[in-house]
Amino acid sequence: MKVLLLKDPKDKDSGPDPYIKELGSYSLEATLIPVLSFEFISLDSLFEKLSHPECYGGLVLTSPRALEAIKICLKEKGKKEAWSKSLKQMWNIKPTYVVGKATASLVEEIGLVPQGEKSGNAEKLAEYICSREKPNSSALLFPCGALKREVLPTVLREKGIPLESLTVYQTTQHPDLQESLSSYFSQQGIPASVVFFSPSGVKFCLQHIRKLAGDLINQVKFAAIGPTTAQALEGTGIPVSCTAGSPTPQDLAAGIHRALHPHNC
Repeated sequence: MKVLLLKDPKDKDSGPDPYIKELGSYSLEATLIPVLSFEFISLDSLFEKLSHPECYGGLVLTSPRALEAIKICLKEKGKKEAWSKSLKQMWNIKPTYVVGKATASLVEEIGLVPQGEKSGNAEKLAEYICSREKPNSSALLFPCGALKREVLPTVLREKGIPLESLTVYQTTQHPDLQESLSSYFSQQGIPASVVFFSPSGVKFCLQHIRKLAGDLINQVKFAAIGPTTAQALEGTGIPVSCTAGSPTPQDLAAGIHRALHPHNC
């Protein structure tokens, strides 16, 4: 059975994509199609803020792209040295709050210690932060995307926990998306399951998938990596057969397996 994953492939240097590998353990043949392109912005402002850890109570990082923005900043020799010599240690005295394992492992790559990775979504991370931070303390620095949801900032604001957001990337549709989807459907046919990894993915892909699948769209089991993405799908009238219990390859693969084999469960 074929599964279409609407996400970027994992960095080639780190071995096979864990989602493809995990789905393969259930004898599911998965294919990745990149959906999004990212443009990084305000990187000078980002490094300026990172250069003054004394002004902040900690960091909030809810996407791998925010970490990519930081890593791009740190590629410059002088900035890399400043980070290694003092800034990293100064930030490590403070908490770095993250959502999910992917973001947590990127945080570790730049030498920081992630907290809250098991929260799995912005709502739960906001609760976690509120349980640890005092109202009216120093602001938490929040490098984020232009399409960020307001859940986390709203919850923290209501609890009096200051958050300083800085938009460091913009999300657009991947230039090859339409062509990749057409090619997949013409060569592989209709997949048993299609998995969405973000509300942006729903926005950019669903119209094409409806067109390509035609009347057979009702045969497809649609899956979401988390509740926010599931909500975006349901908002378009698409029934969601599976939402991963947590945003991990293991939970997603097990959920899709159950959705495709309901009588075996």
